[in-house]
Amino acid sequence: MLAPKRRLGINSSFSMGSLETPTGAENGSAPAAGNGKSPSVDGAEMAAESDVLKRRRSSVLPLEVGTRVMCRWRDGKFHPVKVIERRKVPNSSPNDYEYYVHYTEFNRRLDEWVKLELLDLDSVEAVVDEKVEEKGATGLKMTRHQKRKIDETHVEGHEELDAASLREHEEFTKVKNIATIELGRYEIETWYFSPFPPEYNDCLKLYFCEFCLNFMKRKEQLQRHMRKCDLKHPPGDEIYRSGTLSMFEVDGKKNKVYGQNLCYLAKLFLDHKTLYYDVDLFLFYVLCECDDRGCHMVGYFSKEKHSEESYNLACILTLPPYQRKGYGKFLIAFSYELSKKEGKVGTPERPLSDLGLLSYRGYWTRVLLDILKKHKGNISIKELSDMTAIKAEDILTTLQSLELIQYRKGQHVICADPKVLDRHLKAAGRGGLEVDVSKLIWTPYKEQN
Repeated sequence: MLAPKRRLGINSSFSMGSLETPTGAENGSAPAAGNGKSPSVDGAEMAAESDVLKRRRSSVLPLEVGTRVMCRWRDGKFHPVKVIERRKVPNSSPNDYEYYVHYTEFNRRLDEWVKLELLDLDSVEAVVDEKVEEKGATGLKMTRHQKRKIDETHVEGHEELDAASLREHEEFTKVKNIATIELGRYEIETWYFSPFPPEYNDCLKLYFCEFCLNFMKRKEQLQRHMRKCDLKHPPGDEIYRSGTLSMFEVDGKKNKVYGQNLCYLAKLFLDHKTLYYDVDLFLFYVLCECDDRGCHMVGYFSKEKHSEESYNLACILTLPPYQRKGYGKFLIAFSYELSKKEGKVGTPERPLSDLGLLSYRGYWTRVLLDILKKHKGNISIKELSDMTAIKAEDILTTLQSLELIQYRKGQHVICADPKVLDRHLKAAGRGGLEVDVSKLIWTPYKEQN
């Protein structure tokens, strides 16, 4: 079971100094306490300072939505936040609120409710009426490992939204409605808002059946459901099995409830522009780890049944407990193996977020460099596209970013120096889990109907 992430509930404290007792007389005078003040005078100053703090506290509380302030995060350090929402603490004083804050240096997935004692009231800034949230505030210095853990995400972004639509999206989804979910043997903290039906508005935790993805409010409901649910794997056809890994193809039209539940679940971890309720138009490819208890979902990707733009992937997610294990790269590679079976080139649905582009650029880089190394650069972009099912435009932009292509006499020429290729391959890192094509048994959708 994944325990919820620990939050540091460190109370704010004020250092008032201590009284010092000198060890001897000076110039024949009587010993004095510390700085020469009597304890009664020092005590009076402490009381006066306490009154000042109380008045300041009462003057700024409760904090208004939009207030900017410093907040102690789970790393024990203070970081700038913006107050997104507030709620009254039951059975408390009039100014006693909890605050939902956005850490302006971090992704929205780390937004959370915090108690007042985690906020530094001396750092309170006036409320600023901002029409559009400032983009790209990244003043925090982090190690590469910390940045990777915080920023690792998937392919969906908001680049296609205009300012008004972005404001509407952020207003509607500003507060996470579900804090945690239970899925199989894992308890997982959620990242984003998901538009569950209104009857689940009062639930901070939901319990999912890991096989049919039905969700319930209480553990007892899940236990009763599990005694009756006869599924031990996603509905649909198993199209791949290699060792303990299986891939199931689920038709959104044939398994509408499962498709919708999968979208609800995925939205908790993807900051999508929209959530599609019409799942009939999509195929879902659900990756599972299998054992004697059944097939447990690791992640998935979806694709349109018919895409005029040659998209071979619409949405992709690796669930948090299974991240950093190469499954995301496996899902991307699998989408291209399906494109090869279809006899067409493919590309992920646009627009890609910055991090989504990084994920794909990493995959494209490894695949293309391996082929260039084997062929010693004697290969055209069209031949690369035919071999990999990667769209020619994606190949061109990838090679340009690696400075492996030049434009000579009206055409693009690949420049593949072996040492340069080795350097780029080393920088690209390992390729992740391999797709064993011999284990893929699949008929393209058009051929099925």
